[in-house]
Amino acid sequence: MARLTFVLHKQLLWLGFIALYIALDAASFIHPLHGLNITPWNPAPALGLVYLLRQGPGARPVLVAAVLLSESLVRGMPYPWWNSLLSALILAAGYLLLSEALRRRMSPTTLLDDRAALLGWMLPVVFGTLLNSLVYLTSLHLLGLLPLDGWLTGVLQFWVGDAVGITVAMPLFWWLSGERSRIVLRSALLCWETLGYSLLGLLALWIAFGLGGEAGFKLFYFLFLPIVWASARQGMAGAIVSATLLQIGVIAAVQVLDFSAVTVAELQMLAVVMALIGFFIGGVVDEQRRTSGELRQTLRLAAAGEMAGALAHELNQPLTAMGAYASAYDALQARGETGARLDAAINGMRAEARRAGDVVRRLRDFFRTGATKLETVALRQIIEAAAEHYKTKAQQTGIQFVVTEVPEIMLLADRLQLEVVLRNLLSNAFDAVAASDVSERQVSIHAERLPGERVIICVEDSGAGLTRQDAERAFESFHSSKSSGLGLGLVISRAIAETHGGSLWGEVADHGVFKLVLPIQESPKTSSP
Repeated sequence: MARLTFVLHKQLLWLGFIALYIALDAASFIHPLHGLNITPWNPAPALGLVYLLRQGPGARPVLVAAVLLSESLVRGMPYPWWNSLLSALILAAGYLLLSEALRRRMSPTTLLDDRAALLGWMLPVVFGTLLNSLVYLTSLHLLGLLPLDGWLTGVLQFWVGDAVGITVAMPLFWWLSGERSRIVLRSALLCWETLGYSLLGLLALWIAFGLGGEAGFKLFYFLFLPIVWASARQGMAGAIVSATLLQIGVIAAVQVLDFSAVTVAELQMLAVVMALIGFFIGGVVDEQRRTSGELRQTLRLAAAGEMAGALAHELNQPLTAMGAYASAYDALQARGETGARLDAAINGMRAEARRAGDVVRRLRDFFRTGATKLETVALRQIIEAAAEHYKTKAQQTGIQFVVTEVPEIMLLADRLQLEVVLRNLLSNAFDAVAASDVSERQVSIHAERLPGERVIICVEDSGAGLTRQDAERAFESFHSSKSSGLGLGLVISRAIAETHGGSLWGEVADHGVFKLVLPIQESPKTSSP
């Protein structure tokens, strides 16, 4: 039963494709040259190529059948059936070869995802359609169906028709045939902005044809506005939608205005140039969005790794306390204690367990959403917690580490995230003085209140300091002076500072100076991820 269902589904798909191919061919059969199937707009092969690429080699006979039926039912060639059959087979063979070339150069699941994919798709289309037109039109001439003086014009017009039809229509058919891309395309179509650039497209068509048509089509450049808008805002999806709409608009306009075939071919070349510009812009936009998303994910994971160090310190305290309560419980139980003192030990363990659980949940939430948890916390507490580890390290490495008196300032902040920032700055400072003589190794951290309810925290070291170029590049992603570093510590630190409404920068000086400015906020505000 399952096998029968599969076969029926396959046959229905074949019939649907053939019917759609013929219908599309009939709709685009305009301005035939010499009474032959040479038109300046031929999108049906785009449908055939997508069908072959999606269905594989087994779909080749179906495409040949679609081409033969279309030649017979739509084109109505005025010559013997065997000549018509031979020419149709030659045409179908050309499309099969083009599909094979595309299959070898294209990814099996993507089309026009980036600039390399655009080039890998476009080159076979341009040169493949040119070769196909040369072979096909030459065969028509050899069969006595096309005069020699019309051969060159026929080649150019057939090439333009196929190249334009495939270039404009194939991305649309490809995206419509993929589940994920279809969802993206649907979202673009249902966006209010799509209505905006569609109306702009209509206006551009009216300007180009209504005002510029009589004067040699001089105002054609207005047609670039909607496709640039769509591709810049919606990426490849917008480029596909706008290119399709403009193509339909151009064809409709030339049909109403009764342009000659030569003029239509020229306009079609303009359409393909507009489509390629839109695809290029859309590809760049999509590429940048993917890169930005990957970078954000990388930064989040790196920040979570940095936070893990701080959270490990946080977990140590409740776990130590739980151990102490457990020991007290064992001692009390051994002495036969009951009642309040035993309950106090148990309640203490429960409280510390809840505290440890809260710490773990904060790490989980940061991994999932990058969210912060704002709380009122003393600046002194943050600085002392961040500096605690480095006091021991300073003793071990001979570094003079100075933590000046911190003013009594309360912040509304994510304590763990700010601790990560200070740990990063202190780590960089300790690394900067590691190569200096022991007597010259100095690191300090101090804070002071600024006007306007702000506080500045300075981390200084006796290292070489930053040059102007270093200061400009210090906060670039993946830029690091350490051979083992990822170059994300300062990027994460600045992002955390800005999330808290502050700023972080490195000063150009003869020694290391990094400054962190934060607002003093003692009333709750809404956290932002």
